[in-house]
Parts: sequence; C-alpha cells; structure tokens
Amino acid sequence: MSTGHVDQVSFTGAAQSLLHEVLRDEWGQVSLSVYETARLVALAPWLDGHSTRLEFLCRQQSPDGSWGSPDGYAFVPTLSATEALLASLRRPSDAGAINRQQVVLAAARGLHALKCWLDDSAFSVPDTIAVEIIAPGLIAQINDHLAHLATQPLLDPDDGWPRTTLLLPADIQPVPLAAIRAALGRKDVHSMKLWASLEAFHGGSEPMPFIRPEAGAVGCSPAATAVWLGGSPEDDQDARVYLQRLQARGGGPVPGVTPITFFERAWILNSLAPTGLAYTVPEPLLDSLEAGIGEYGVPAAPGLPPDADDTAGVLYALALHGRPHRPDSLMHYRGDGYFTCFPSERTPSTSTNAHVLEAFGAHLVRGPGDRRRFGPAAEMVATWLLEHQRQDGSWYDKWHASAYYATACCVLALTTFEPERSAQAVAAAVDWVLATQRADGSWGRWTGTAEETAYAVQILLRADIPARSHAVARAAAAGCWFLTASDGPTEYPGLWHAKDLYAPTAVIRGARLAALALGAAKISSLGRLAS
Repeated sequence: MSTGHVDQVSFTGAAQSLLHEVLRDEWGQVSLSVYETARLVALAPWLDGHSTRLEFLCRQQSPDGSWGSPDGYAFVPTLSATEALLASLRRPSDAGAINRQQVVLAAARGLHALKCWLDDSAFSVPDTIAVEIIAPGLIAQINDHLAHLATQPLLDPDDGWPRTTLLLPADIQPVPLAAIRAALGRKDVHSMKLWASLEAFHGGSEPMPFIRPEAGAVGCSPAATAVWLGGSPEDDQDARVYLQRLQARGGGPVPGVTPITFFERAWILNSLAPTGLAYTVPEPLLDSLEAGIGEYGVPAAPGLPPDADDTAGVLYALALHGRPHRPDSLMHYRGDGYFTCFPSERTPSTSTNAHVLEAFGAHLVRGPGDRRRFGPAAEMVATWLLEHQRQDGSWYDKWHASAYYATACCVLALTTFEPERSAQAVAAAVDWVLATQRADGSWGRWTGTAEETAYAVQILLRADIPARSHAVARAAAAGCWFLTASDGPTEYPGLWHAKDLYAPTAVIRGARLAALALGAAKISSLGRLAS
C-alpha cells in the first residue's frame, strides 16, 4: 500500500471529519439491538414503530430459530425476542399490527432453539451484562405465556410449541429479587448500575421516584426507560421523547446502550493519538470530557455510574491531547491486586486494567513527583496483566467477545509504559496474532471483521520486535488491504458486551482509521528493516 504524503493527508482529513461527526452527535453511534428492540415490543406497544419492530425481530431470526451470535451469545437475545413475540400474540391490540402466522412460527422456532440449548448439559452462557437477572426473569415470563397460550388455538398440534416449561441453564445462579431491590433502594451512586437493567426486575407498576432519568433516559437503556415510564407516578415527557427519538433514529428498531458519549469520544481519541496524524481536536469535545469528571471519575455517558474503565480512558485521552488531570479518582477502584471496573463486580476486566495502566503511566511521565502515590498502583496493574495472559499469548476480557480487543489493550499499554518487563509477553502476543491471521488477511473470532483486524494490525505495528519485522510487515500489509475494503457499519458486527452484543460503530471506525494510518507510516520501513 502507498505510504506517501497523500495517504497522511487523506487520513488526517478522515480523522478530523470523524471527530467533528461525533461532536455533533449527542448520543453516539451504536448498532441496533435485538434485545432492546424486543423489550420495547413487550413493554411499549404504544410507541411509534411497533409493527416495524415486530417485523425487524422476524427478519433478524437465524435459520436455526435463534437471534444473535454463536457460543452462547444468542441465548439472551433469543429469550428477549421469543418473549416479545409471545407477548404480542397475547395482546389483542396487536392483532392488526402483525402477521399472526409469521409471529407464531418465529416464536415456535425461538422456543425450539431455547429448548435445544437448555437440554444440552454442556451449554454455557457468556458473562454479558446482568445475565444473572435477565435470564431468570425472561424464562419466567416465557413460561407464563406458554401456560396461557396452551389453551389457545394457534396452528396445529405439531406447530413446535414445547410441552414443558423452560428451565434455567446450569451455570446461571439468579440473584434474589429482594437483594436487588434492597441495593436499588440504597440510592447511592453505585446502585445506579442497576438502573440500566431495570426492566429485568421492575414490574412497571410501582413508582421508583429515586431513579433520576438523564435527558429522559434511565441507565442509557431504551428497555429500562420503557419499564420505568410504565411505572412512573407521572407522565415523564422527556422519557417519552427519548424513546420516540431513538426509535425514529433506527426506523423503529433501537440500539442498545445509548448514549455512549464519553466512552465513544475517549476511545476514538486514544486510537488516533499514536498515529502521528496532524488532526486538531475540537475544543468543545475536550470540554465535554472534562465536564464528565467527578469525584468517582467518569461514566460511559451521563446517566450511568462512573467506572474505572471510562475514567481511565477519558483521563488518558485528555493527557494525550494537552489537558492532563490527576488520576486520584481511579484510586476508588483499587482492589486486591488489580483495579475493579465498579466497586462491586463478579469478574475482573483485563482491558480496564490496561487502561488504568495507561492513565497512571501518562500521569507519571508528566508528574514523576507523584510516583510514591501512583507508582505502586501502576506496577501492581502491570504485574496483574502479565499474570493473566493466556498460554497462547492472548488476553481475554469481559467487555468484549473477541480476544483481539483485550490483547490490543494489553499490548498497547504494556509496550508504552512497561516495555522491558513485558517484552516476552508482547512477543508471545505478536506470535499469536501472526498465527491466527486468515487467508484473506483478516482476523476474527467467528469470521474476519474490520474491527478485529484493526486491533490485530495495531498490535503488530505498535509492538517493537525486530526479529519479526518481515512477518509483521507482510501480515500487517495484508490486514490493511482487508481494511480498505471494509468500510461501513453494516460490516461491523456486534462484539461488545452489553445485554446482548453491540457495535459502537464510530469507535470501530476510529480503530480502523488508526490501523490504516499506522500501516501507511510503518509497513515500508518494517520491510526495509527486515531486508
């Protein structure tokens, strides 16, 4: 690929355009969600676009009756879509909004897929957001629908309806509803984490006045907003406007977590900064990130609780772009050997700890006098990351379905701030990337994707391993050629963990652009070094 001045000018213009685009978008770019769309079908049939959402669910169903991705990731969206279709069949007002036979068949196929999984003792459910409360609730609702519909003439006796109720998967231990309600009622900043999954345990009838929507949204979730609005003591016009605007934006179907303001902007800036492109960040964009910093750090967006991941990402982005802030807020999340994403969580996150290392490392470069306060924490995080590398050289993370994301986060942090300690681990990660490239030049867990290829190319080009220069140059060049033909949100499948998998499309576009810019700048020089 060309590495001349024209490429750099083109990439700089693309970076500038992307930054202005995300600044203009108050919500952020998120792919459509089967889970959230289905929850609106079940919870808000009054909302404009209801019939379009039903059609979307039927259209998105896979031939095997499921919705979603492989390896257990289809379980929650299939539960949500199947329950929504069954709820629609029970709702007299939907009679004119649906093709009843189409919905019956789709629901029956969804039930068949669920039964196949639940009858398989080896079936495992991934650790997506709130699965331990979402799955039990939806299974209970589906069983209630089945009991009611068993007395209703739908099709014929062999239409595929299960004759037994659905049971929980063996690896899900539901959290007692009383414990959730007690935590929700504490009204502290950390109980806000539960707001985003309100639909999983709130019946929609009792008021919850301590929940405070942000610009109409409860927990940045259409589903949580819909159920809260149903139980609100008064008609909240802002919440209705939020749902109406969001469904109009997607033509009926809705995305998952929205907005993602701070997360989206920080991640794009952190992707672009190492490329050397001469872009200029709009000052209001940096202002918005600074405005998000509070006592406990930064949330992914207004209306969500602060967390270590977004706090570290925002602090690092500001430091890289001339607005450094002390990382004191991160110390709230220091745990036993690593940093938690939230003060209370079931599983740790490698990507969060990689971002924490970057935030501390960037601060210590500028303020070495703070080494006594932050140095031990940074060293602890680096040690933890090195200890959690997998045998094949990769890392895995609870926020993403692909190991390429977690590995990129860890390699970039370690090579920047712990290059000597991490040299062997980084070399192992590079070997893993080289060994897993596909024949078309791409990388991916299930199939080659632009997002995972962008992370793989960044790993190869940011790691400094002269002994592998020739192999790295060839692999990165093939990856960049793949990326040049992969430029559009429809080619960005969901890989990020929310209640189901989603794609933050502007974040992915930033990662892709960064990989191509690095490729244009480095591949030729790597080839010359190898020769």
